Amino acid sequence: MSLAGVSCLVTGAGGFLGQRIVQLLMEEEEPLAEIRLLDKAFSNEALMRFEKFQGKTEVKILEGDIRDVMFLHRACQGVSLIIHTASIIDTLGLVEKQLLWEVNVTGTQLLLEVCVRCNVQHFIYTSTIEVTGPNSKGDPVFNGNEDTVYVSVPKFPYAQTKRLAENSVLKADGQVLKDGGTLMTCALRSMYIFGEGCPFLQGHLDKCLLNKNVYLRFSRKEALVNPVYVGNIAWAHVQAAKALQVPQKAKNIRGQFYYISDDTPPMSYADLNYELTKDLGFAIEPRLPMPLTMLYYFSLLLEIVSFLLRPFVRYIPSTNRHLVTLLNTPFTFSYKKAQKDFGYTPRYTWEAAKQSTGQWLASIVPQRREYLQIETV
Repeated sequence: MSLAGVSCLVTGAGGFLGQRIVQLLMEEEEPLAEIRLLDKAFSNEALMRFEKFQGKTEVKILEGDIRDVMFLHRACQGVSLIIHTASIIDTLGLVEKQLLWEVNVTGTQLLLEVCVRCNVQHFIYTSTIEVTGPNSKGDPVFNGNEDTVYVSVPKFPYAQTKRLAENSVLKADGQVLKDGGTLMTCALRSMYIFGEGCPFLQGHLDKCLLNKNVYLRFSRKEALVNPVYVGNIAWAHVQAAKALQVPQKAKNIRGQFYYISDDTPPMSYADLNYELTKDLGFAIEPRLPMPLTMLYYFSLLLEIVSFLLRPFVRYIPSTNRHLVTLLNTPFTFSYKKAQKDFGYTPRYTWEAAKQSTGQWLASIVPQRREYLQIETV
């Protein structure tokens, strides 16, 4: 399987996952014809990284808004493959609902419409485990798969927008293109993504440093999840893209969603932070700040306060019921269907992922201490 000669557009190319996908595409032995990198803005660090990996493949940087139809039309002309990672991730409700909707849902729908007009044949969407759950009751899943029946109605805006966007992508499969061809789509439901450059890991590290090198425990030890390393979820996108080029394989993949995990041992979200940095001498709190039921109702109280203050001031609580449930529900899924249908196997072992991520975290500790104005003892 190969992407030789393919013209590919990666949306969200300046983001944490997007950058890694671009890197892997640039490292392909048989070069693509072209890689177009689309994002609202690119950091200097990202641009330098792209420069470093640039090889035989032509690279175009496209800065613009995914809600701008004219911009999308120019970006998609002559492209045969789109990897759509661009979205706003919001677990606390910091982003206005309308903006979240416009980017995550409307932006995806506009991109699909442009695909039809510009004869883009293949479309891969980066979805999330949150479109599945956990549900508000906190029903657990152990080693689930694509056939696992799980009743969940997303109530948090981020999960709602991602589910609606994923539905749009899967429904678009089979649409007739302007030139008479057929649009083929699929969605990859990623577990929580960790790795070098992960903004969430950096946020937890900051709180740990402010708490005298002790990680806050925000999830129970027994709330097992299986996070995925950024290099492996990026590799899954590349593998799916290759498989879509092969008609026999494309038949099985199109219109489907896939859970993407790897061989990271199941552990709680809080314990992942600790596991990645325990060699640096960091510790973790032994238990939740209060019993789980009490924590849930405390979060409800904060939500009520936020609602009552809304006419006067915008107060966003540091936690909410959705987040408490998300972080404290056992929720693990297998990648076996992706392995069977398009040959996905993790490219990086847990040991390699842990080492790379740990080294990155160690490298940023001094600058984070300086930024947070923490004196070293």
